[in-house]
Amino acid sequence: MTTTPATANRALTDASDTTRVIGDVSNTLGKVFSYAAQDTSATEQAAKELLGGRAATQYAALFGELRQRAADQKLSLTTHVVRAGVTRLTHDRAELLVFLDQRAQRDKGAATTAAAQLSVTAQLDDGHWQITDIRAR
Repeated sequence: MTTTPATANRALTDASDTTRVIGDVSNTLGKVFSYAAQDTSATEQAAKELLGGRAATQYAALFGELRQRAADQKLSLTTHVVRAGVTRLTHDRAELLVFLDQRAQRDKGAATTAAAQLSVTAQLDDGHWQITDIRAR
């Protein structure tokens, strides 16, 4: 049997693992990109536990700037994964395209919703898919 790039991509042949990586990545994105103005500590803790590699470094820099602004502006953010697809999957690495809806609200003002699109790389770590890279598209 000849192995081709398509057959080597488990995203095309392994529905169970594909579903699992989508679930892990979607849950992580919802946790690390959602916060309440009065308490960002849960979001920061989730990021420390669920992100690795370049994603952890990127997030720490971004959230360091955002933490004070969120408190000052009483800004809350809720992120929901609308759709995610695995474009490449090996036994321990996955690449995904993820579409998000983000709902932001300042104090008691009207909420605004925006869509976002991310390319995400995840690594299987101790039975859990950990996000290691995030790129806006």
